[in-house]
Amino acid sequence: MAVSELRLIKNCMEFVNQDNVGDVAPKTRGLYVLFKYRPRLNKYDVVYIGMAGGEKKAGMRGRLHSHLRNKADQWTYFSAFEVWDNIREDEVRELEGIFRHIYRKDTRANRLNKQRSFKKLAKVGRKTKKEKWMTPAATGQ
Repeated sequence: MAVSELRLIKNCMEFVNQDNVGDVAPKTRGLYVLFKYRPRLNKYDVVYIGMAGGEKKAGMRGRLHSHLRNKADQWTYFSAFEVWDNIREDEVRELEGIFRHIYRKDTRANRLNKQRSFKKLAKVGRKTKKEKWMTPAATGQ
């Protein structure tokens, strides 16, 4: 794994064959993506976006092994994004939710995911086409 200078992501592995799930360190926290490789097109379709967080949980390797046991035929490759130690579990959950929300209407993505949208994001104030994003300083608040 390469070491990153990013604020959230510490390490990553990308487009790794499912046979190499064991290469993920135990109790790794972060986000992972399952892909189905389409050799004729040389493309990787997103099948699922998930997270592993919290000290009490098995971690990313455990989640990936679970997907291997239950849905191995639906995905062939994965990417794993480990978060820094100071990133809280709720922050990892928020990142997962945002990605899940982005892919919620994709016909191929999230075939394994029961929760397609991110309810907390739906509660965030949405701007209409006429409204502009303004900082509190710009609005005088």
